[in-house]
Order: sequence, then C-alpha cells, then structure tokens
Amino acid sequence: MNIASTAHGKPSRGGWNAAIFIILVEVAQQFAFYGLASNLIMYLTDVLDQPLATAAKNVNTWLGVSSVFPVVGAFLADSYFGRFKTIVFSVTIYFLGMVLLTLSVSVIPSQSRRAVFFVALYILSVAQGGQKPCVQTFAADQFDENTPEEIKVKSSFFNWWYLGLVFGATSATLGVVYLQDNVGWGLGFGILAGVLVLSLVSFLVGTKRYRKQRPPGSPFTTVAQVIVAAARKCHIIETLNCEGVYHGDEKGEAMLQRQSQPLVLARTNQLRCLDKAMIIDEQDASTKTRNPWRLCSLNQVEEVKLVLRLIPIWLSCLMFGVIQAQLHTFFTKQCSTTIRSIGPHFQVPAASLQGLVGIAILIAVPIYDRVFVPVARKYTGHPSGISVLQRIGIGLVLSILLMVVSALVEAKRLNIAKDYNLIDKPKAIIPMRVWWLLPQYLILGLADAFAAVGLQELFYDQMPEQMRSMGAAASMSVVGVGSFISNWIISAVELITSRNGNKWLGDNINRAHLDYFYWVLAVLSTLNFCVYGVIASAFVYKKVEREDKVKMELTFVKNHDGEM
Repeated sequence: MNIASTAHGKPSRGGWNAAIFIILVEVAQQFAFYGLASNLIMYLTDVLDQPLATAAKNVNTWLGVSSVFPVVGAFLADSYFGRFKTIVFSVTIYFLGMVLLTLSVSVIPSQSRRAVFFVALYILSVAQGGQKPCVQTFAADQFDENTPEEIKVKSSFFNWWYLGLVFGATSATLGVVYLQDNVGWGLGFGILAGVLVLSLVSFLVGTKRYRKQRPPGSPFTTVAQVIVAAARKCHIIETLNCEGVYHGDEKGEAMLQRQSQPLVLARTNQLRCLDKAMIIDEQDASTKTRNPWRLCSLNQVEEVKLVLRLIPIWLSCLMFGVIQAQLHTFFTKQCSTTIRSIGPHFQVPAASLQGLVGIAILIAVPIYDRVFVPVARKYTGHPSGISVLQRIGIGLVLSILLMVVSALVEAKRLNIAKDYNLIDKPKAIIPMRVWWLLPQYLILGLADAFAAVGLQELFYDQMPEQMRSMGAAASMSVVGVGSFISNWIISAVELITSRNGNKWLGDNINRAHLDYFYWVLAVLSTLNFCVYGVIASAFVYKKVEREDKVKMELTFVKNHDGEM
C-alpha cells in the first residue's frame, strides 16, 4: 500500500511511525549476531580447543555463509512470500536457533556439544538469510519515493538506520561479551534469545502501520528475458527511428494511471548490446501478442543494465570485506595478549574492544549527516554532499590506512614480547596496554561509516524496485564473500610460509608474524582501490524520466504501431 495516510481518521501507514518497529527488529538481530560473532573465536580456541588458524577459518566460514545466505532469502521474499512474512518466519527461526545454541553450551552432554553447537550456528545463518535483506528494504519501503517530504527524510534514513544497527552491535560487545567471559556462556546466549523474542513481539504490534507490497515475482525472469531477447536479435542493426523501440503496452499505461509520478528509467548508452531486446523487428510487428522472450520494453532493458553495472562495483569492494573479517578473528586474539585491566578488579574482555568500532560509528555518522553533508553540499551542489561512490572510495582508503596501522602496532607488540622473553609463552600477557590497538578499531569504525553505509545506499537506490531485497543482500554479501576470500588468503599464507618453517599465522601468536599478514592485506587493498577508481569513474547512475514524458511516448508508440 503506497499511501501516506488513510481516510476517515484512520492511522497513517508508513513513515517513521512504521519504520521504528522494523528498526527495532534489526537492532535486536544485530545485538544477537554480534553478541555471538564478536566472541566466537574465543569460544572455539578456549572452550573447544581449536588451533588459532582453524578457529579463524571457522569464524570466517560462518560469517561468510551468514552474509551470503541473504541472497537466497531475498530471492524467496521478492518471488513468493513478500518481505513481511519472510521477516516473521526468519526471526522465529533465529530465536529457535539461539535457544538451541544456549542449550548446546549449557545442558547438552559434552560428547554431543560440539556437533549441536555447529548445527545451531548454521541454523542462525539460514535465519539471517531471510531476515537480513528484508528488514532493511521493508523499512526503506515505508518512505514514499513519490512524496518530496518523504524523499528528504529518506535521504537520511540509511545513516540513522546504520546507527541503530551499530547501537545494537556495540551494546552486545560491551555487555553480553563480559557476561560470557565472567559469568557463563549459557547466560550470555540466553540473553540474546530473550532479546530476539521481544523484537518479534514488537514487530507484530506494528503490523497495521506498515506499507506492504506484494511480491513482484522472480527478479531473475526480467534479466533472463532481456538477455535472451538481445541474443535472438544480435544480427539486427538498430534504427534511430523511435518507432522501432518498444516502450510498453496498454498494461503499462494503465499502471501509470494508478500511480502518482511513477519512476521510469531513461535510456542510457552503456551496454548497448542489450538495446536490441527492445527493437521491434518485422516478426514482432506482425505478431499481435508480444513474446516477452523476444521483445522487452525499454524499462526492462534499463533495469537489467542497472543490475549489470553494479556487479563490477561489488567485485571491487570485496577486499573491504576481507579487512572487516579481521575484526572478529585476529584483532580479538591480539587484544587477548595485552593488559586490559581497568583498576584492580575489572578486566575488559578482549572481544569487547570491538565495541570501539561501534562507538566510532555512533560518533561519525551523526557528524557526517548533520555537519559534513550540509557543508559539502554548498561546494559540490550534490544533495548528499558527495556521491555514494565517493563515499565508498573514502572508506576503501581508510581500510588501507587501517591495515598499515595494524601492522605497525602488531610489530610493536612482537618487539615487546621479544624484549621480555615471552615469545614462547602464547598465553602470557604482554606488558603492553590494550589502548595501543585503539587506533585500528577507530579507523575501522570510520571506514564502516563511509564504505558500509555507502554500499547499502548504492545497492538500494540503484537496483530496480522489484529487486531491492536482492540489492540489500548483495551489499551484505560483500562481507560474506570477503570472509571466504580471507580464508583463502590465510590458507595461501600458511602454505607458503610453512615451507620456510616460520609460519606467519601459527598457533603461537607471539612467534607468528601477524604484522606481515597485515602488510599483505594493505598491498592487496591498495591494488584493489586502484581497480575501484577505474570502475567508479565509468559508472553511470540511474537516470529517470517522469510520467508526462512516458505518457507521450506510450501515445506515440500506440498511434504508430497499432498492429502490435
């Protein structure tokens, strides 16, 4: 339902009054996810006694699956179930999976604990696949793109949306992780399950406030139709006469009458090979019924171009996902070897340092939204101050700086371990304050505020409307695929360095050379940024035509192609 309010005094649908209930679901999910992910490597190494490299790979694999599964969930939501039903089902599964995880660390017999623990982990991955892409898109759907007031509000939505996510994640890393380390894993995971069930109840309370859209059907059908139609007409030479281009049919014109100021895509010059799918040839002109696998509308063709143009951007951002993967693995193990005491009786859990990333984002995003954007807008004239691709590019540069700083700090930590003869004591506490690691956490937070938020906005705005859940899933999968790539890099580094008998990523972190590994990531990220710069400079943003021009084109086609 795409109306801002209903008649006869009924409560309005959509807007912030609806979005706030949806955001609460995502805040709870982030609270649960990071309450588990941030300390997972400590559970695997300290409780399940896994080697460091193996534990890091297991964490990366789980993060990867959890971040890639949303592609499947988005497809099912857009094709069959709709976003609302998918969210309800997924959050329910998420809660049940967290209950099973709680039981696996508390009452399940020790001989079955490991197996049940990993089964519960991947149940959570499946649940995340349905919940993650739909919640963000469903919340954004509450703001009408055809209403100027709501367009203005929506421009800030992604900043404040990400702020809510960070609040949930930071709360978990600061509070739940402490309980896991000092009280018990069962209590820590049990709290996560309780928060999830409360979020499900609050989401259902707001049901009557939501704008809901019916699932538009398989998002891949249009893509396949355009590619097949273009291939079947590959021999045709396009005419400059607009009579030879198919703009839409009577059904499309009827849809225009039911919508206010519909967004229709303008023709672009990139990927011209696909334009042949909308050319009306003699066979099309002689057929009364249009074959969608032979003739597609201009709008369909441009929608497919939108999708294809985003693929190179997605590929060039995967190294950012690799950098993010270090937060939950090696960063945490670094922290565990440093002095983390505050006063005589309190020690900061190693995984809680991840909360600094959230704190940096909590500070950076409001400043970006309220200070940087208005100032930049005066000089650039851009509504958002800078373009989305420029924002992502700044985040990628910060991720390079992050790896350089991390390598230098790790080299300092290793030198101190050598000076105090602690190289062969991997569980010893190095006489080095944990605050030496503060810069790398804060830089990662700033990088997230630019790149992660920018990716979410780009893949929402530039995707066709019926594929926006897929767009949200694609932006999230950057972290997932980055985690898998991180595993491959770890395996390659282990294989190469073990030949010399001096493994960079050995179980003894004091004898290993994690600093060299960070330098490798810094070099790879620099090369990746160069590729991103080339791709971003050639990127063409979505171009839109308004209703009046579309109606004129439909009338022109109908008058000159009456036989269609």
